[in-house]
Amino acid sequence: MAELSVPLFLSLKVAGWATLCAMLLGISIAYGLSRWNSRWCDMVDSLLTLPLVLPPTVIGYYLLVLLGRRGWLGEWLAGLGIELVFTWQGAVVAATVVAFPMVLKAARAAFEDVDHTLENAARVLGLSGPAIFFRVSLPLALRGIVAGVLLAFARALGEFGATLMIAGSIPGRTQTLSIAIYEAVQAGNDNLANVLVLVTSITCVTVLWVASALVPRRDRIMGLQGKRR
Repeated sequence: MAELSVPLFLSLKVAGWATLCAMLLGISIAYGLSRWNSRWCDMVDSLLTLPLVLPPTVIGYYLLVLLGRRGWLGEWLAGLGIELVFTWQGAVVAATVVAFPMVLKAARAAFEDVDHTLENAARVLGLSGPAIFFRVSLPLALRGIVAGVLLAFARALGEFGATLMIAGSIPGRTQTLSIAIYEAVQAGNDNLANVLVLVTSITCVTVLWVASALVPRRDRIMGLQGKRR
């Protein structure tokens, strides 16, 4: 039972923290890109979206170069007593990097669909920039953002390559579900592999079902409110 519960709990913890980090970064950067009128905007967007197309092992290598003991950022963190390589926090960093583009693309598209006349009207009424964001832009873009966040959670939950590169496979510490499946197959433990695959599949399908079901439900609620008015 521990062979299943420990990787499952660790995967949910890593995916949860990674989704939170990706959400905060993705929403803020997406909002900035959606309001940035520059020829460099698409270039920046392309660079930030690279984790969607790069092989996970390449992402893991970049993270090792950056966060390893010899990396410029890793050396600085080591001086502060912070170690990310071969820790679950390192797995969070890897999952955040691969899940971040999911939130970024969805949030940017949602913010660009917001009617700017409503934001201008709020500005004329005296609302500050942060107030406009939280009271106008964010609520109107929430539909796309929620879908992107849920997809990011599913992506973080299934992350394998980058996580294995930077966090390794330490049972009880960094061995997530996807890595545990790999280890079980390598060891010839088909029964454990089958159970882990089933749990992972059910979890991911549930997340995707919630992502698709949540938006129509919100639309129906808004439709009913519109009829009542």
